[in-house]
Amino acid sequence: MAKYSVVIPAYNAARTIAETLRSVAAQSLAPAEIIVVDDGSTDETEAAALQSGVGIRYVRQDNAGPGSATTRGFALASHPHIATVDADDLWLPEKIERQFRRLEEMPQLAAVFTLWRTFRHGEADTGTGQVVPGWSRTTMLVRRDVALAVGPVIDPPGNRGEMIDWLGRAREDGHQFGMIDEVLSLRRILPGSMSYGRDPERDRGYLEVARMAMLRRKLKNSGQG
Repeated sequence: MAKYSVVIPAYNAARTIAETLRSVAAQSLAPAEIIVVDDGSTDETEAAALQSGVGIRYVRQDNAGPGSATTRGFALASHPHIATVDADDLWLPEKIERQFRRLEEMPQLAAVFTLWRTFRHGEADTGTGQVVPGWSRTTMLVRRDVALAVGPVIDPPGNRGEMIDWLGRAREDGHQFGMIDEVLSLRRILPGSMSYGRDPERDRGYLEVARMAMLRRKLKNSGQG
């Protein structure tokens, strides 16, 4: 099977990043490299990552958003496939192996995703959390050439919706995605995290993503895109 890089954007993830890294290192198909891009954390994220017992490449940048950190990780990745995961989520041990198997079965796919299940921070995963298709950074295994061709992961206002926008642009470019109908990733419910709960200021990003998609569609239909 092909080698793959792992990209983990991290911001104030000291409470969770070591567990995330260990779930990556525990894959039945081990990664060739793990890149942590610290997006200007003000807590002990760096120490937690470097002391996790997992070999990583640690890169720090000024705070610019999770999309910016993901984009930088894409540029640094040196292997034909890239897997991404948020610094508070987890992978189950056979996630990557199953995804590579799907890519071998369906070589027309640009990326493969999985179902994910929620669990609460500080509690063991009981297998009873909500299960949904994970069209997300945490579940994605993508071909590196596709990731670079689609372009940067753009951070909208509030830093929410950046992956929705990126995946939408990839689909508009004609790339096909697959979904494995099996829970292979876990989404942590963590109060205070970027994805926790509804927040009008942060949720502006989703509106901007929808607006940009409508604009691109309008330009394409008018023959200008």
